[in-house]
Amino acid sequence: MTAVLHPAPPHRPATTAHRAEPSPSWFRTRRTGLALAILLAATAVLYLWDLTASGYANTFYAAAAQAGSENWKAWFFGSLDTSNFITVDKPPASLWVMGLSGRIFGFSSASLLVPQALMGVGSVALVYAAVKRVASPAAGLVAGAVLAATPAAALMFKFDNPDALLVLLMTLAGYFVVRAMSTAAGRRAAMWTALAGVALGFAFLTKMLQGLMVLPAFGVAYVIAGQTRLRTRLVHLVIGAAAVIVSAGWWVLAVWLWPADSRPYIGGSSNNSVMDLVLGYNGLGRLFGNTGSGMNGGGAGSSFGGSTGLDRLFGSEMGIQISWLIPAALIALVFGLLACGRAPRTDLLRASLILWGGWFLVTGVIFSYMSGTIHPYYTVALAPAVAGMIGTGGYALWAVRARWIGRCGLAAMMLAAGIWSWVLLHRNADWLPMLKWILLPGTVVGAILILMGAQDRFRKLTVAGLIIGSLAGITGSASYAIATAATAHGGSIPTAGPTGAVSDSGLGGGGAIGGSPEQRDGEAPPIETTGNLVSSGPEAGGGSESTSELTAMLVNAGTTWSAATNGSQSAATYELASNTAVMAIGGWSSDPAPTLDQFIQYVADGEIHYYIAGGQGGSQRNSQGGDGTSSAIQDWVEANFTSTMVGNSMVYDLTGYVGQ
Repeated sequence: MTAVLHPAPPHRPATTAHRAEPSPSWFRTRRTGLALAILLAATAVLYLWDLTASGYANTFYAAAAQAGSENWKAWFFGSLDTSNFITVDKPPASLWVMGLSGRIFGFSSASLLVPQALMGVGSVALVYAAVKRVASPAAGLVAGAVLAATPAAALMFKFDNPDALLVLLMTLAGYFVVRAMSTAAGRRAAMWTALAGVALGFAFLTKMLQGLMVLPAFGVAYVIAGQTRLRTRLVHLVIGAAAVIVSAGWWVLAVWLWPADSRPYIGGSSNNSVMDLVLGYNGLGRLFGNTGSGMNGGGAGSSFGGSTGLDRLFGSEMGIQISWLIPAALIALVFGLLACGRAPRTDLLRASLILWGGWFLVTGVIFSYMSGTIHPYYTVALAPAVAGMIGTGGYALWAVRARWIGRCGLAAMMLAAGIWSWVLLHRNADWLPMLKWILLPGTVVGAILILMGAQDRFRKLTVAGLIIGSLAGITGSASYAIATAATAHGGSIPTAGPTGAVSDSGLGGGGAIGGSPEQRDGEAPPIETTGNLVSSGPEAGGGSESTSELTAMLVNAGTTWSAATNGSQSAATYELASNTAVMAIGGWSSDPAPTLDQFIQYVADGEIHYYIAGGQGGSQRNSQGGDGTSSAIQDWVEANFTSTMVGNSMVYDLTGYVGQ
């Protein structure tokens, strides 16, 4: 008997069969992704909610963004007006973003401010990614939450100052350096260092030398911990430096090569050059105050950011902006480095602590001792560093929680956060008075539970202590961030926190809605504050008010510049109201543009229709002590033309001038 063996039919699983169970790593990945999505969504809600309540926020930058949305030349140079008379006192990178947004979506408060808020969400994501790469997803989430909950961040990511883009680019550069340090392949490491250089080059084009203050920390971290040979690491740093020079220098070179008579005057400079702005007002002048030879960055540092010294960051002006978690971050840095012990040279955890800690220390010391103009909101540049130190240092300590250094370090971080939050909340004792009495005990309980984890029977309490202490430690900062996000801000010197948070500075308010640009050289007039907002009007540094009658006159002017007025602040207000070009005489308080002869020629050529007397900024005395060009122009106008009151403004019709 012969048996024939047929192949078995293919196996088909029964419909009731169970699918293979996902691996634990799959669950962790999904859980991490969900947690990150929640963090970024919460950040977006915080920064985007009721965003347009601030109107145009800082009208100085808003007017320049509006000009850039309508005129490509104004967009490229960062001009204040579409007829390209003068630029803002910063390079134009942040205006490129807002100007493009206005060109694509139509210029409005939303097109102006939404990109700023999205930069905040991007910065949180980058901090998460950088910390996660060297620590863990949980550590990255903590770091991202710290950045999102920083009051200075909640302020500037809802505002149109350049600081939002500056923070995004510096954080992006930090992420690239982390990637370079974690890469063994020489060419890939070189690519990451080059990308870091490009990011910092554009940070320079955002706020000049402030964008380069992180360079020392980044360079030291890579030289110490890069995985290639020392000679190769040094070559990579040269490549990164070259990338900085190229990505920053192309615009500087273009401005230098462009004929001066066919481009706008470089606002803030004494000789119509970018390099004077780099080395003077936005460079040495910021560090040392009035250094002479046009290098004037203001001498009123103490009137805006508190007196110089290591305690400046913790003072009444800057403390509520940034200092909530600085004590905890410094403890995380020191204990975290100790916890790394004798790790290999290429240990990424230690390298990350060097990167974030170096960023904080260099920038923090410079901010603490700057003698030139410094505003409290500048401290937002420290927020990613504080977040990185807490996320990375906290992870390093958690990894050695079985040892006393880990438990003591974590407990000290919690106590420092709780105690300092109590101090800051007590400074504004009328706002949520019970909050400080809840948060401080919370951090104490968390610290005790962490320390009790040394005993086996209490080891499970360590996780509970970490959660309780961390939540209590960050809630003070988060409460002020929420209060900041819920408050409309404008004007030249916005500040974080609820109404009354800054009590001993006349300049601590958030500014009038849609208010004026920052004052230069400490020459701002007295500012009247109401709660957390600065009142508008010329005396408040809020520029000038454009009535409907005056706005209609400007709209129908039909000349290159509908009007001229003293100072960029006032010109910006008129521009936004009328959507016409207004000549800002004197720009900032001592810009020598235009000269009297140039102004007379403009009038004779019929390029300016009206002159609006008064204004803010241009009529101040210049840095050499003499009358500014705007004073001479105003005297000439008053001597040759008849004034008319339009609303509260004194207006001169300059048409029909035939010369003398």
